[in-house]
Amino acid sequence: GAVAWFWFDTLQCQERAKIICKQMCRELNLLLLDDTIVLVRVRLKRNSRGRLNLQRMYQFEFSEGGNIRQRGTLIMRGISLEMVEMPGYLQRTITPI
Repeated sequence: GAVAWFWFDTLQCQERAKIICKQMCRELNLLLLDDTIVLVRVRLKRNSRGRLNLQRMYQFEFSEGGNIRQRGTLIMRGISLEMVEMPGYLQRTITPI
């Protein structure tokens, strides 16, 4: 049961993270390259109430005109955005959780 929950939760979080990446790129007039994000780390972190949540770090590539690939980072806590960083365009934006 725990493995099935983890798998489903990870898929749901990845879909939410991908939507956020697309939205950020659209707002900054950038392209989300390959239309993909990659999960690079999963760990347990405590929220402001002291409860443990899964924190997932994703990386994605974006470009202004398709010529130069740049790497962005997005951190999700549960299905909520915690931090997004897009060097040269958007410095760390941290959302309190």
